[in-house]
Amino acid sequence: MTLPRSQPSVKTMQSTSLSMTPIAYNQLAGNWRTEAMRSHASPRLLFITKGQGRITVAGMTHGYGPNNLIYLPANVMYGYEAGPTVFGTMLTIPNAMAGEWPDEPVHLRLRDVQGQKQAATMFEAIEQELTATQQTHSRAAHYHLGLLSVFFERQMALTQVQAVDDRTEGTAARLVAAYTDLIERDYKTAQGVADFAAALGVTPTHLTRCCNQTCGRSALALLRDRITYEACLLLRETDTPVADIAKDLGFRSAAYFTRSFQAKMGHTPSHFRKNGAGKGLRPV
Repeated sequence: MTLPRSQPSVKTMQSTSLSMTPIAYNQLAGNWRTEAMRSHASPRLLFITKGQGRITVAGMTHGYGPNNLIYLPANVMYGYEAGPTVFGTMLTIPNAMAGEWPDEPVHLRLRDVQGQKQAATMFEAIEQELTATQQTHSRAAHYHLGLLSVFFERQMALTQVQAVDDRTEGTAARLVAAYTDLIERDYKTAQGVADFAAALGVTPTHLTRCCNQTCGRSALALLRDRITYEACLLLRETDTPVADIAKDLGFRSAAYFTRSFQAKMGHTPSHFRKNGAGKGLRPV
């Protein structure tokens, strides 16, 4: 069950050029910066170098650990835990090079030492060129990214993209992946779980059962989580009035948006904007 990918949401706040962002625990940033469901306008590659946690991609939750490479295509919904022991890097892949990467999410666990060293060396090479001052540093960084895509493809062939469990090929997983695609496309339209379930040809109860099976969250929780992330981003990164944010996200009134946001985040939108932690931090 495949649906077209959604268009990006807050485009002006999403970098689509080659860049690297460190992943490390920051209590002041707030869990919404990593755990809330979101997507990006261009692909991302997450390289975990230390620690472990869980990541949810397209409605499927798996564990991750050191020396894991997790590829996320553009506009695929995801969120992950980043506790105090987790360190890694989020690599932004330009859309112009997306064709060199898989069409679907891929989670690779690098088990041999040689592969782990190669991955670390390639990430270091890209970082060195991105921070260099030579005139040709950007071109060199893109060439290193091309080599990284070759390495990734070879690792996929070696590991045969190991399935974590039977859920990855089941009907529940396919349904939930289709549901997350619909959320990405239509979460601003004020549609509820019943509307999305109808579009998928199932009942809301069945959809929620499948979501609980694949990621331990209800269908409503996934939808609300995606909307909340977008609200947080708009509140932190723009000066858009709260009433306009509420309207843009499909709420029938600013008061209803405020109640919903406060129930989820523990603060009103205005308080979150003025006093909450993590303002100005780049979302990853």
